[in-house]
Amino acid sequence: MSSGDDGADRGGRETPPKHGLAGPEPDERPHPEGRRNSQGIRIDPEVEATHEPRRAVFSALVEDEPGVLSRIAGLISRRQFNIESLTVGPTTVDGHSRITMVVEETEPDIDQIRKQLGKLKPVITVGELDEDAVRTELVLLKVEGTEPDKVHAITEMYDGQTLDAGAETITVQLTGDEQEIDDAIDAFRQFGIIEIARTGYAALARGNQPTAPGEKPGTADEPTRPTNTQ
Repeated sequence: MSSGDDGADRGGRETPPKHGLAGPEPDERPHPEGRRNSQGIRIDPEVEATHEPRRAVFSALVEDEPGVLSRIAGLISRRQFNIESLTVGPTTVDGHSRITMVVEETEPDIDQIRKQLGKLKPVITVGELDEDAVRTELVLLKVEGTEPDKVHAITEMYDGQTLDAGAETITVQLTGDEQEIDDAIDAFRQFGIIEIARTGYAALARGNQPTAPGEKPGTADEPTRPTNTQ
């Protein structure tokens, strides 16, 4: 056997191949199962399939900085998560705002949203609200005014308020949880809905529980300190 041949040496010992180490053929080698998500993390299909999407309501305290809302929305959209609704408004502390955001994703994705939001510098603190949190939303409906008495009756049925009434249109305001709002909208369809504006959820935790983790009450005369130390 020439010195360049692969196989056994003169003592009968196996010699390594000339190029690389001995091993199984490529089609005989084990291949990891699964795929990667948009962040490059390998996903086990069986594990992923066990997680059904659910709705989550996040409450975040943020510093009032230019572009903070677009940064939060951009972070969510870049990771291909879907925002069902997003509201923002002032809190008891000057310079701070509360953002209430509703998403519907799998459990791992909901956890990722919370972690990624917490890493944004303008975010002081963020957390998911419990199922029993106080939640409500507001809707404005503009309908045709050809049957004002019936519109008024439906408005009263849903504890609404007439904001504008004319010969051609009537605009009413309704508040309630999602199901109540959906039912009211269905009831007003018979009159012809011209325009609709719906806010999405505003929500607070029940009792003495802080709505966002570590949030100080407005009576404490002390602002909430950032939980993000990065």
